[in-house]
Amino acid sequence: MNFPENKTIILFDGVCNLCNGAVNWLIRKDSQDQFRFVALQSDLGKEIVEYIGVDTSKTDSIIWYKPGEAYFYKSAAALKIAGQIGFPWQLMQVFSILPAALRDVVYDIIARNRYRWFGKKASCMMPTPELTSKFL
Repeated sequence: MNFPENKTIILFDGVCNLCNGAVNWLIRKDSQDQFRFVALQSDLGKEIVEYIGVDTSKTDSIIWYKPGEAYFYKSAAALKIAGQIGFPWQLMQVFSILPAALRDVVYDIIARNRYRWFGKKASCMMPTPELTSKFL
């Protein structure tokens, strides 16, 4: 796979209103142009998930992927993102001292209820022309 160099790829649920809101927020906070975004439902999203071997029946909402280095999902992905966007958000990494199983319980509750609490789109969001470069 050929990805942009030195970019972190965030795979997200493209039909989830919470996830889309988080992506839009991240784009605004990404002053160092670190992130590229891919909907899990897209062909490329499916290809990446298969390539890295993530079981989407166990996680279907966010994956942090640095090509050639590592990938994280669930709460670990959220903490990696927080660490990359800088102060004050990087302070959330203090939660990494908690066991992943405990962090993921909270994450899973939110993920399981995200459509009910925040709604769902009929299809993945289409980026505006000025944001197209942020999406793969």
